[in-house]
Amino acid sequence: METAVHSREIRKDNPTLHKILRSIIWILLILLTAFTLIPFVWMISSSLKLDREVFAFPMRWIPETFHWENYSLIWQKVPLVTYFKNTAFIAIVVTLLQTLTSSFAAYAFAKLNFRGRDVLFLCYIGTIAVPWQAYMLPQFIMMRSIGLYDTLWAMVVLQAFSAFGVFLMRQFYRSIPTELCEAARLDGLSEYGIWARIMLPLSKAAIATLVIFTFVNTWNDYMGPMIYLTRDINKTVQVGLRRFIQENSSDYHLIMAASLCSLLPVSVVFLCLQRYFIEGIATSGLKG
Repeated sequence: METAVHSREIRKDNPTLHKILRSIIWILLILLTAFTLIPFVWMISSSLKLDREVFAFPMRWIPETFHWENYSLIWQKVPLVTYFKNTAFIAIVVTLLQTLTSSFAAYAFAKLNFRGRDVLFLCYIGTIAVPWQAYMLPQFIMMRSIGLYDTLWAMVVLQAFSAFGVFLMRQFYRSIPTELCEAARLDGLSEYGIWARIMLPLSKAAIATLVIFTFVNTWNDYMGPMIYLTRDINKTVQVGLRRFIQENSSDYHLIMAASLCSLLPVSVVFLCLQRYFIEGIATSGLKG
């Protein structure tokens, strides 16, 4: 608060100084952004070179010849199409289920009054602090006993519920006036109707945030598929990328091309939902 007041005083008393400070901040942000993007630019540049050109000195950021054939070769080395299909199936289904279950449970914890609600919520959220390694073995035994081991549905079942998602959605639902729910009840809407017609439409920013986190985490998951999926036909892109690196350890240009392809779906999801994601962050920052 004091910083904001001080900034306004500088803007009024000395507009030139304010412009200089603003320019310095913008320059620092641009330099920081450029520094952050250097690895990605190098990855793109390397994916379009021959292997002998990747570590050539002095380094050429723009290749003399763009070798687009690298992106066709990687699909012939290993069955990346199968890996992408498996990963897309798991990521999309898990994202849909987590969004549904988290928003539904969050509504109950935020807007319904029942005995033991707060205690149950604290116990459920407390599971976030339990490391995955602590219950990894029981989960493995459970998946094997019910016949889901080495199937894509094992990954879906294990990730269909999220304590973090419930916490995120509950915090957002609590900011929605309870009077809206009470008015809807007086109009004859059921709790399911209130959740579907009022809460969900008003929580696009929170849903977008949850979708981004869930999709990215599921797409980039490595340990889960490595443990539960053994057949090559069921492997995901992260496990397949590891196999690709092992089989082509000296072909850095192909490794960069395959890595870049694995990043594209995550980038597309974020770019499509970034407006709602930023809106959610901005709205959260305004709440006191």
